[in-house]
Amino acid sequence: MLLEDAVKNGALPELEFFDSPFSPQNTNSTVKIVFPEFTCLCPKTGYPDFASVEIYYLPDKKCVELKSWKLYLNSFRNISTFHERVVNFLFDELNKNLQPKWLRVVGDFFPRGNVNTTVVMESPTPRPDCAESVFENSKSRARSF
Repeated sequence: MLLEDAVKNGALPELEFFDSPFSPQNTNSTVKIVFPEFTCLCPKTGYPDFASVEIYYLPDKKCVELKSWKLYLNSFRNISTFHERVVNFLFDELNKNLQPKWLRVVGDFFPRGNVNTTVVMESPTPRPDCAESVFENSKSRARSF
């Protein structure tokens, strides 16, 4: 099933959120969530694509509930989509529903056919100062070279 069909047919579970424990004045926090076992299907070959999906965000009024995020990402196992499309889709869905002050979504896809793809989407709003330290400690989970 293509991603567009999955959305149209309501095949994706609902994302859940909870009230942010951060104060409204908070401008220097970063939440990082790593999902190292993301799987979707290549729309050209039907073969599985594996990736690590990372989100970083500065909460405003809501935070992502982790179990719903896990179930949401697991639902992509039978969905055909390109790497760039799925990262763009995840970014748009989080941005629309979470409405963070700042958001970054990274899809680090495992090499297949000697090609590694990393797709990054980031909101144009200023990064929190502490985000840089979180990035420095991040390593690719999809490759060891």
